[in-house]
Parts: sequence; C-alpha cells; structure tokens
Amino acid sequence: MKKILTLFTIAALFASCEQKKEVAPEVAKVEYAKFGDSISADGALSNDEMMKKFATLKEGDTLEVKFKSEINEVCQKKGCWMTLDLADDKEAFVKFKDYGFFVPKNAQEKEVVVNGKAFVSIESVDVLKHYAKDAGKSQAAIDSITEPKVTYSFMADGVLIAK
Repeated sequence: MKKILTLFTIAALFASCEQKKEVAPEVAKVEYAKFGDSISADGALSNDEMMKKFATLKEGDTLEVKFKSEINEVCQKKGCWMTLDLADDKEAFVKFKDYGFFVPKNAQEKEVVVNGKAFVSIESVDVLKHYAKDAGKSQAAIDSITEPKVTYSFMADGVLIAK
C-alpha cells in the first residue's frame, strides 16, 4: 500500500510541475501584388519612422530605405506616381525608377511597401499644377496652386501592394 501511495504522490508531483505551453495567436499574413523589382516586407520602417528620416534630409541628400504606409492617391492617367501617408499630416510623393512600371489606379487606401531612394525636393508651381491635373483635380484646385512646395520624394525600384 505504501508503494502505491508513494507512486501516486510522485505521479501527482510530476503532473503539477508540467509547464503549460502558450500558443502564439496566428498572425494574419498579408498577401501582396509585386511591381518592379522583387522585394519583401521584412524590415520595412513605419510611416512615422520614415517621416523622421525625411526630416533629417536636405535637398540633394538621398537615403536608400524601405518603408510601409497607406496609399493616399494614385495618378489617374497611368498609375505612374502615388502619394503615401507620413506622420504629421505629411505625404511622400513616389515615382517609379526609370518609368519602368506603374501601379493600379484603384490602389488608394491600400497598404503598400516601397523600396528605393528617399530625397527632399522643391517642386515648381508648373510641376505641381501638372500633378494636380493628372490626379483629376478641379480647375479651381489647379488654379489655387501659386507657390513652390517642399516635397518628400521617393524613387521606388520595388513596390508591394496588399491584395
């Protein structure tokens, strides 16, 4: 009887010491459509982190970087440029390397990862009006553009857009 009681006590002791394994919740994997060079979303900066990088750049500086954001606007003629959300109500203006690829014209509000060169530029009034026309803005909105603008620019060699 002592042996059975001892065996039962040892078994109970081992059972109480068993570690519970916590299972990590499933992380939803985002599927992307690829445009331009093959890139991955791994290691992409957030739009807040990218704004901090842009703030350190002067005209003429470039920075090789990858970041994730949301698409605000796409060129409605060809999909040859897009604007991405940055922190502090700012935007990044993205063009595509060597005019080598375009993005879908209906990609607004989708998650995007871009890889390439970030830089700061000053856009002339004529160029700003051209972009406004491409975006389908009203003539009144186009006519309201009267001053050059400091632009956070990006030349993308690869783009991923969430499906």
